[in-house]
Amino acid sequence: GTHFDAPHHWITGKDFSDGYTDTLDVQRLVAPVNVLDFSKECGENPDFLLTIDHVKAWEAEHGEIKEGEWVVLRSDWDSRADDEGRFLNADETGPHTPGPTAEVIEFLIGKGIVGWGSQCIGTDAGQAGGMTPPFPAHNLLHLNNRFGLASLANLSKLPPKGAILIAAPLKIKNGTGSPIRALALVPKG
Repeated sequence: GTHFDAPHHWITGKDFSDGYTDTLDVQRLVAPVNVLDFSKECGENPDFLLTIDHVKAWEAEHGEIKEGEWVVLRSDWDSRADDEGRFLNADETGPHTPGPTAEVIEFLIGKGIVGWGSQCIGTDAGQAGGMTPPFPAHNLLHLNNRFGLASLANLSKLPPKGAILIAAPLKIKNGTGSPIRALALVPKG
């Protein structure tokens, strides 16, 4: 199921007093969501990496990503969720799942996003252990007191802009992560 990573989920976020699931500012959990649809690219290349150029092209078509908003990558990877082997998509070199580059996470943090979400098992690409820094979504999001969402479903039902994402984790004492049921409020019409 869908999972929420608080800043304390990764060592880089350990110093935030509001970095646990029971101490975070709940007002940050309800925010507009930008759904970046790169499902075609992810279907063609399971190691697809989202870059700054991809985001800028998306913004040129749909509008700017603003401070206080969520950004999620629509890969349609949730269609694999009922088959563990296909969902993990691992071989002898590790998992092969789409995700962000370090540069795009830094770019989005610079825009003031609330957090980043993925339809894959984690917030990083499957091969992110070999990136600099390793696992950049985890390293950089939590270093900057941002949130991560993994295993999101049904992003194909959301518009690129205009929906509100509700991503409330359980209030676990000193919790660094939590299962959630992510909800979206979508404008009628």
